[in-house]
Amino acid sequence: MEPEKYSAVPATAEGLKQLFEGSADFCSREITVGSSTVTLCYLDGLVAVNSISEYVLRPILAHPELLQAENADALRECLADNGTFSAGVALRTGLQETANSLLSGWCAIFCGGTGAVVFDVPSFDKRAVGVPQEEKVVKGSRDAFVETLRVNTMLVRKKLRDPALKIEEFVLGSSSATRVAVVYLDGFTNERIVTEVRRRLKKIRAVGVLSTAILEEQICDRPRSPFPQLIHTERPDKFCVNLLEGRVGILADGLPLGFLAPGTFAQFLKVPEDLSGHYLVASMLTLLRYISLLLSLLLPGFYVASVVYHHELLPTKLLQAIIDARQSVPFPTAVEVFAMLIAFELLQEAGLRLPSPSGQTISIVGALVVGQSAVEAKAVSPMVVIVIAMSGMAGYTMPSPDMASALRIWRFLLVLAAVAAGYYGLVAAGLLLAWHLCTLENFGVPYMTPFAGGGGFFRALTRAPASGYTPHEPALQGKEKQK
Repeated sequence: MEPEKYSAVPATAEGLKQLFEGSADFCSREITVGSSTVTLCYLDGLVAVNSISEYVLRPILAHPELLQAENADALRECLADNGTFSAGVALRTGLQETANSLLSGWCAIFCGGTGAVVFDVPSFDKRAVGVPQEEKVVKGSRDAFVETLRVNTMLVRKKLRDPALKIEEFVLGSSSATRVAVVYLDGFTNERIVTEVRRRLKKIRAVGVLSTAILEEQICDRPRSPFPQLIHTERPDKFCVNLLEGRVGILADGLPLGFLAPGTFAQFLKVPEDLSGHYLVASMLTLLRYISLLLSLLLPGFYVASVVYHHELLPTKLLQAIIDARQSVPFPTAVEVFAMLIAFELLQEAGLRLPSPSGQTISIVGALVVGQSAVEAKAVSPMVVIVIAMSGMAGYTMPSPDMASALRIWRFLLVLAAVAAGYYGLVAAGLLLAWHLCTLENFGVPYMTPFAGGGGFFRALTRAPASGYTPHEPALQGKEKQK
């Protein structure tokens, strides 16, 4: 119901029944308390019925002041003051406020007249805290965010036991009424970033906030860019590490993920295990990810440009091997590479959409059929299979799936540039990509921080020996800490 239509319905038990007419989960019951009759209303499934019986109804029927109340107003005030054992009690004077309370897991008691007393008795049916499914844990905490907002804030509080940790809540979505929490460290996080996150969240106008895209695309600076601008994680430890770097966290009820703003390019290549292993090993693995990023992005285009336009730059033995392998292949090199890239994407998508056992089988069988059988049938050359396989494996080293998806898109564009103009096209497309990344800005922070300035260049590529956690992006910190 639209907000302006609430005023046409009175804030009474009958008005609430009219509002939820046709809803099978809406329950109401009339109860005699002394000389008065009250009406209990709640939504089955959102409340714990046992809690209503134990903490609301039993104290009401046994309270002497309630039994002696002279009128509805006295009965309502006594209920709100000390008539029950429920920790959460509030008075609601409007129908919209009362309906929103019921939808949030409260029950309402109408004592006659307008207005109601509501009690917090939410259902305890929720998914238990489990192990992260998408983000592998090698050395670290094995708990993961769930779909319940209050459980997620509890997981963060358990790791950051600091009164400076602030949690502000907003309600977004006219129909979903999704609770969204902004989490930050007061006095440490740059206040300008916190203010900007608040402003953008309040500007969201959506019927329902039920997916990550609603949050990501409406609060990012450049939603049309394929590169991710919000960090998302299902691991509370990673969430808290980024809060300690000065980022602002966003948690949404119904989404088992935590979002962090602003996201920078370097942060999408970091993993929590970098802080758990030896600093030399962590530094080498971080450098390996950057090398893998370049291989995944450039290798197919480099192969096409070398074979089609600049074969004189290849070593003689390598060039002879490529020529021998291509003698029986009927398709041009560009067609081969595009066909294998598309086949690789099809296999990856099939493996993701099917259940886990079937997905693994499809990946193995598909790789054998597309790879070995295609080579034996002289449909593609073995060198193309090797190039695409290496490029795909290098892409799997990306910690962020969103970053890996962006690289896959640009991989196709770089191959097109290589087909059009060889190394010159590849360099031009690479410069265009670098220009695009350098023009991105996220909540006032350059996307290529710290590579675009601001210090901390080597901290982004390596990890120093642990001596307390020091952020490598000073722009994210508040003035108090920068001094």
